[in-house]
Amino acid sequence: MVATFAPFCSNFTLKLGRSNRPLILTALCKNQRSAKLKCFGVARPQILPSAFGEVDGLRVFVLSDLHTDYEENMNWIDSLSSVKYRDDVLLVAGDVAETISNFVSTMALLKDRFERVFFVPGNHDLWCRQEGDNYLDSLDKMSKLLDACRGLGVDTNPAILNGLGIIPLLSWYHESFDREVDIQDIRIPSLEMVCKDFHACKWPGDFSNEGTSLASFFDAMNEKNHIMVEKIKRTCSQIITFSHFVPRLELCPEKRMLFYPKLPKIIGSDYLENRIRSIHGSKETISACHVFGHTHFCWDHVLDGIRYVQAPLAYPIERKRRMNGGENWLPFCIYSNGRFAHKLTPCYWSDHYAANPRSPHDTQLAPWVAKFYKRK
Repeated sequence: MVATFAPFCSNFTLKLGRSNRPLILTALCKNQRSAKLKCFGVARPQILPSAFGEVDGLRVFVLSDLHTDYEENMNWIDSLSSVKYRDDVLLVAGDVAETISNFVSTMALLKDRFERVFFVPGNHDLWCRQEGDNYLDSLDKMSKLLDACRGLGVDTNPAILNGLGIIPLLSWYHESFDREVDIQDIRIPSLEMVCKDFHACKWPGDFSNEGTSLASFFDAMNEKNHIMVEKIKRTCSQIITFSHFVPRLELCPEKRMLFYPKLPKIIGSDYLENRIRSIHGSKETISACHVFGHTHFCWDHVLDGIRYVQAPLAYPIERKRRMNGGENWLPFCIYSNGRFAHKLTPCYWSDHYAANPRSPHDTQLAPWVAKFYKRK
């Protein structure tokens, strides 16, 4: 059995036997009776669309992990109604496309369909492996992507819309974000082998995916919007922040549940969570929401007073195996006419942790994971 890890974090592709047929594997919840392993896919009901119908007033939709380098995903974007969303706002939480041509095409399509489009970059957006000669490094590519956004009329800075504050937050992950007990006594491939960011991103100077230099640098770039953020905090009773990366470890399944148990080391940032808290505070409220992406797990859960939501389009094969769905419920309407939407449902992992506490000290691999690892 040869393991080939796909260029994203939450899943990897296994090529089994002589057939060399790729199967996408994602973590399953052993306590969900309705979720069952079937050809390494998941048989489960489709996620429901937002209950909001045709209403007057501001509507805000969210979407992450578009990955329109895949033709099926670009076609899905192109198929979005040119009428239904013409007065609406869309928040795009990163990983639009690897190539700048696909990025521009995607954002142009979205801007044609929505009145306002907001964007923060993800890791795939900053890859240089196909266009390395066109950029000095990944920061240079990010600068060109943001320039392209300005040319298209895509927002990358905070704004106030009908009394609602919208704040894009730049971020990057750091390994020390993971503070839970590691899985021992099995051979787990290294981060460098699994995460293509280590090879596809190019960083200047002393920046690297090791340590906290990138996470700190990206967070500091948010300071340029300090005045506007403070105005939003003073004047807006409802605020949506959004990022690509994960702000809290509790927004990812425990390591023993994951086909790649080192996943938590390459997903999130403490700097990001601290910045979110500086904006929303920590009191129980129904007016604070943070949208994120990156892991391709649908998520909707309240932690310490803030609602955290992930609504990924993800990869075509994930949708075909009904791991996320997407065709019928995305983009997800998170806000309409002065109020936030009801919970995104079903969200198997966040539903699981809403009912069951995390037990990170339990390092016994879930059965669906254990069969793919040999003990040392």
